[in-house]
Amino acid sequence: MLHSTDNAPKPQFTPSTLNPVAPVKTVTSPIEQATIGRTLVIKGEISGSESLYVDGRIEGTVSFKDHRVTVGRNGVVAANIVARDVVIMGKVTGNIECSDRVDIRSEGSLTGDIISRRISVEDGALLRGSVQLAPADKQEKASRPEMPKVMAAGAGK
Repeated sequence: MLHSTDNAPKPQFTPSTLNPVAPVKTVTSPIEQATIGRTLVIKGEISGSESLYVDGRIEGTVSFKDHRVTVGRNGVVAANIVARDVVIMGKVTGNIECSDRVDIRSEGSLTGDIISRRISVEDGALLRGSVQLAPADKQEKASRPEMPKVMAAGAGK
């Protein structure tokens, strides 16, 4: 004869018995980004190994070769910028050299020359200057001086 398991004692699971130890919360770190606030004015050389968001004023040079530089709506930059990506929503006066992309948003303006692999200019944006688009390998060669042929021939020996 078949036995019914309906009358068998059923284990009771409640949240307190499932995991008596409180769950560990994992905290994901936000994107590492330095911020220059609205009221800050910086004159000189700025460089770093994290992304930069500018909502204040910069005069000088900005070098973040492997990271993004974003000029916010309130940002005013009078500097040459070297970065992986540059996003302009404010006002930039100076030359830009990017290893990947320059993005000028509708409220942004740039007065200066651009050397980059890619460029995006939204309707309403202002761009005064020249644009040079180069593939990644050509851009790297342009930024590095070539060895003289005499040295190159001797280097293979």
